[in-house]
Amino acid sequence: MKEKQVKRILFIGYNFSPELTGIGKYSGEMMHWLAQQGHHCTVLTAYPYYPYWKIQEPYRKNRFWYRSEVEHFSSGGKLTVLRCPMYVPEQPSGIKRMLLDTSFSFTSLCRMLPLLFQKKHDWVISIAPSFQFGILGVLYKKLRGGKHLHHIQDLQIEAAQDLGLIKSKTLLKLLYGTERFIFKHTDVVSSISDGMISRIEKKALKPLLFFPNWTETNSFYPILEDHGALKEKFGYAPTDWVVLYSGAIGEKQGLESILHTAKTLHSHEHLKFAICGTGPYKETLKDMATNMELKNVRFLPLQPKADFNAFLNMADLHLVIQKEKASDLVMPSKLTTILAVGGLALITANEQSSLHKVVRKYEMGLLVAAENQQALNDGILNAFQSKEKVLIKKAARTYAEEYLAIDTIMNAFEKELNIE
Repeated sequence: MKEKQVKRILFIGYNFSPELTGIGKYSGEMMHWLAQQGHHCTVLTAYPYYPYWKIQEPYRKNRFWYRSEVEHFSSGGKLTVLRCPMYVPEQPSGIKRMLLDTSFSFTSLCRMLPLLFQKKHDWVISIAPSFQFGILGVLYKKLRGGKHLHHIQDLQIEAAQDLGLIKSKTLLKLLYGTERFIFKHTDVVSSISDGMISRIEKKALKPLLFFPNWTETNSFYPILEDHGALKEKFGYAPTDWVVLYSGAIGEKQGLESILHTAKTLHSHEHLKFAICGTGPYKETLKDMATNMELKNVRFLPLQPKADFNAFLNMADLHLVIQKEKASDLVMPSKLTTILAVGGLALITANEQSSLHKVVRKYEMGLLVAAENQQALNDGILNAFQSKEKVLIKKAARTYAEEYLAIDTIMNAFEKELNIE
C-alpha cells in the first residue's frame, strides 16, 4: 500500500474556526481534516467575528495584535493557526466590507513575510471571499514555489454588482482585472456548485475543480422519535408546526418576507415562525415584528453546536431564502445541514439557477420563486396543510449521505491535488 506523503499546506482566509456558520465552518473543518491525515498545515486567518460582526470572546482583548495557536494530532499532523488583526465593522456596508478585506490582506501579508524564509509549503489555498486573498497565494507561489489553489465560495464581485453595492464602472473594471490576474497565475481554481463553475470558467479560461461544501452526516442526522418533546425543549407546544429560518441575518437577504408571511397566515394558530441566528439586521427585523404586532414569530439566538441537531430536527419546515440574482451564485451552506437531518426545506430560487435544478433533480426540497411574496406564502401554507412529506425528507438525507459526507468530499479533494 502506498504510504501517504506528508505535505505542508498554507491556508489564507479570514473566516475560520471557531466560527460555527458560513465559510469559517467549512475552512476550519477542511484544515482540521487535513491535519488529522498527517499533513502539516499553517493557517493565516483573523479573529472569529462572523456572524456577529464583532470579535468574539476569548479573543477580544488580543484583537489588535497577532496570535498563534498550535494543535498536534495523533497522526503526526500539525495545525498552526496564525491570527491577524483586522477592521471589523459592526454595521457592514459595501465600503466597510472593502475596508475589512483590505485590512486583512495587509496584516496577513505582514504575517506571511516571515513564512517566505521558512521551509516551503507544497500548496497554498486561498479562499474567496475575499477574492483579493488570491493575490497573496500567487505572491507566495512566485517567491517560494509550490502550487496555489484559489477556492471560490462566493462570487463576491458579481454579487456586489448585482445587488448594487458597487456601481462604479472603473472600480468594477479594476476588480475584474485583478481577478483575471489571479486566475492566470493560479494552478487550480475550484468552486462549490455547477452554476458558479460555469460562470467562473468563462472568466478564468481554464477548467475548474468541483469542490462542494459538505455536512457532518455523523453529527447531524434525523431524530425519529416523537418531536413533541423536542419542541417543548425549545419553548414550543407539541402541537405547534414550526417554520424555521436559521442562519446569518443580513439586510440584503430579504428576510422581512418571513414577517409578511407570518402576518398573512396569523389565523392558523398552530403555525409558528422562528428566526434563529445573529447579524446586523436582526434588531431591525425585531422592530418590524413588534410594529406589525406579530404573535407567531420568535427570535432565537444562535444555538450551540451540542444542541443544533436536536434544534434542526424540531422544525417542521426550514426556510432557505435566496435573492433571485444570488441563487445561481451562492450555494447556501445552511442547506447542507438541513439535508443531513432529513429536514423539509422550502427554497426560493429561480428556475434557471443551479440550485433549483439540483433540488428538483433529486426531489429533496420544495421550490418557490425567489422574491415573490405570494409564492412564499402559498408554499409555506401548502407545506403546513399537507400531511405527508416523507419521501422528500428521505431524499434529503440520502443526498447528504451520498454526496455531502465530509470524508467522501475531502478524500476526493486530497486525491485530486495529489496530496494523499
